Amino acid sequence: MVAQRGEGDEVVTTTPGTSAAQGAPVVPEQDEVVVRERARAIPEAAVARLAVYLRVLSGMVDQGVTTISSEELSAAAGVNSAKLRKDLSYVGSYGTRGVGYDVEVLVSHVERILGLTRKHSVAVVGIGNLGHALANYGGFQSRGFPVAALFDVDDDLTGVPVGGIPVNHIDDITAVCVEREVSIGVIATPPQAAQAVCDRLVSAGVQCILNFAPVVLQVPDDVEVRKVDLAVEMQILSFHVARRADEASAEQAANDLINGVGVDRVVIRP
Repeated sequence: MVAQRGEGDEVVTTTPGTSAAQGAPVVPEQDEVVVRERARAIPEAAVARLAVYLRVLSGMVDQGVTTISSEELSAAAGVNSAKLRKDLSYVGSYGTRGVGYDVEVLVSHVERILGLTRKHSVAVVGIGNLGHALANYGGFQSRGFPVAALFDVDDDLTGVPVGGIPVNHIDDITAVCVEREVSIGVIATPPQAAQAVCDRLVSAGVQCILNFAPVVLQVPDDVEVRKVDLAVEMQILSFHVARRADEASAEQAANDLINGVGVDRVVIRP
């Protein structure tokens, strides 16, 4: 069943293959076109939050939760309920007043809008400590992102299985990625090698790249790059720690002044 909005925020449900407005049959390919058109209108920040909602909802499915209110979901995801309802309206999902959202239906909506109903094969380039960890991470497979290929420049690693997948030489990126239909490339190389690796991935038709190297990659307009810089994230956390310490010091100084702590004499002038 697919939930869609009706009057008064009630849910109008339709079976797959029918139109909510007229009850007319909908060709699956046409339905998918509608979903992709809707996806293009979603702001980037909302896409990131949808991924968070999906993680929370998937955990609730595992716990046997069948319905959830916007307040419960927003609290679990760390956003306000108004923003959550706005985000979910982009995917065409509306809760029932007094009941909330059907968790499995909502998971289905978000998965479709995020493109998770399609096959996504992943290639990891750079099998150092980080690359090993990524290759062995079971969360990729369970969430629909199986690691299909591994690459490294070290000849001694060629043919050695990591996470059950033999490592290929970096020179074979184009051929292997085309053969295994890799759609997402993960770069975990030293910074000086990242651009050359990126160019090889792009030449293989990979249009989405997750970059862990601390460099800005130059890519064609049709290639999407997401950068993960752990040092930058630590610096941001450092800023928040310092700001909280400053606020605590200022608050303590104000309390001391109010309580007369450290004040030897107060002079009152006429």
